[in-house]
Amino acid sequence: MSYIDPTPDDFALPDLNIIPKPVSIKQREGYFLLRRETVLVAAQPACAAADLLAKRLAPAVRGALAILETLPGNASSIEFRRDLALAYLGDEGYRLSVTPKRVTISAAEDAGLFYGTQTLLQLLPPKALGENGLEDREWTIPCAEIEDTPRFSWRGAMLDVSRHFMPVEFLRKFIDTLALHKLNVLHLHLTDDQGWRIEIKKYPKLTSVGAFREKTMVGFAEKSPIDTGFDAVAQTFDSTPHGGYYTQEQMREIVEYARLRHVVIVPEIEMPGHAQAAVAAYPELGGSEDPVEVSPRWGIHAELFNPRETTIRFLQDVLSEVLDIFPSPYIHVGGDEAVKTQWRNSAAAQERRRALELPDEEALQSYFIGRMDEFLNGKGRRLVGWDEILQDGLAEDAVVMSWRGEIGGVTAASQGRDVIMAPYTHTYLDYYQSEDWSRDPLAFRDTVTLETIYGYEPVPAGVPANQAHHVLGAQGQLWTEYMPNPAQVEFMAFPRLAALAEVTWSRRDGRTYPDFRRRLTAHLERLKALNVNYRPLDIPADVHASVADY
Repeated sequence: MSYIDPTPDDFALPDLNIIPKPVSIKQREGYFLLRRETVLVAAQPACAAADLLAKRLAPAVRGALAILETLPGNASSIEFRRDLALAYLGDEGYRLSVTPKRVTISAAEDAGLFYGTQTLLQLLPPKALGENGLEDREWTIPCAEIEDTPRFSWRGAMLDVSRHFMPVEFLRKFIDTLALHKLNVLHLHLTDDQGWRIEIKKYPKLTSVGAFREKTMVGFAEKSPIDTGFDAVAQTFDSTPHGGYYTQEQMREIVEYARLRHVVIVPEIEMPGHAQAAVAAYPELGGSEDPVEVSPRWGIHAELFNPRETTIRFLQDVLSEVLDIFPSPYIHVGGDEAVKTQWRNSAAAQERRRALELPDEEALQSYFIGRMDEFLNGKGRRLVGWDEILQDGLAEDAVVMSWRGEIGGVTAASQGRDVIMAPYTHTYLDYYQSEDWSRDPLAFRDTVTLETIYGYEPVPAGVPANQAHHVLGAQGQLWTEYMPNPAQVEFMAFPRLAALAEVTWSRRDGRTYPDFRRRLTAHLERLKALNVNYRPLDIPADVHASVADY
């Protein structure tokens, strides 16, 4: 027999601890039994989701599940169906039906089929997700009818790989973990003062020089290099060189890996600020005559790309290669924290400003970003920038990422522009996770708790109702000054990204923080099985946490 008949004990229905919470769940009596003989039934174009599920379940059933186009007799099966009648659920919506004899995943599009598999995985016992040679070879899946669709189209995480480089293997694992939570955007912060992380073939010194620094600051950055009273001599550094970059071939492989899991990778090339690593490689790009090193320090730096036409063309050359690697419709150009001291003190920058008949340096930055917007728009892509890019003259389809609170998002949406909410008050995952900072490893000196994130509403109160559709969604930010390795990234990301996943996927009504916490307790067992180094929900007051402890 390939299924389990209900017994009296089964009438106490199990908790279905799914994160993010689906729109509709109806539990039924009984279980489906997953075993090696279970057949996956999928015709093109549904085979991609079936193939990924077969690979994901192979360790649990100690072998590869067969994928067939038609069901052989009454065999126990998991069926994938493309059903245009479910178009009302959108491209990412799905219907999941589990009966004792059959699992059926139906959706109008491939993305929906994939997200149906992610929910199915969460119906399995957590240890079925592990890959450590478990003895169990068959697994129960509780019967249920689930219908689901996301609230927002942009459900993201930003990973800073400039401050600390992260290996390719971790990017794959991180993408898998995002996908399990139905997060669909990985925003890679590829360049900054502390390192340039993407190969640009036309300008090889960006990586041969710009990807490596001689040392790294130790401890918390009390002041930025631009601050009054900044004392470079007083800072402490390690003696370990740090560096690395992704070849174009590696990044294309990652982009494809993510695509199959319905995660879009959005690259960020910072400009005009956060430019010191690039200027260290090509000094002629800088705003001053002084040579600079790839910075070993944290904080805001003074170094800017100069506004010469040759520099703009250099950066457009860079973007041309980036476009060839990343098919994302969105390309992020930064635009934040560009302190204009160099431009004000530069005769060349001032001559350029006057020639363009611009009133000040802020207008010069608007011109600079506008040139990139025009370039990307001409290539069929949409510019994304931090909320400092808000200005007259941007193309209507430029997207604003609101990080300095919500005002940028309110302004952009009210103007009819698309916006992604990323306010530091609710989405900065480099902040401490509890009010008692002694319980966590070194982090940025502010606090964003699990409950704070869960309570966030991505559509700000100030956005007019008829413009609310311009809020594409929200994302969490993982700035890695104090995250030197993948284990610490995971510790800071989870379970807070699980909370953000529910905020961006699930309906606002019908979900509560106490219920989320209850489901999260079970969900953490899944993360444990997947070897994700999440932060425990409760750390004793007398314990100073380090990543190595968990």
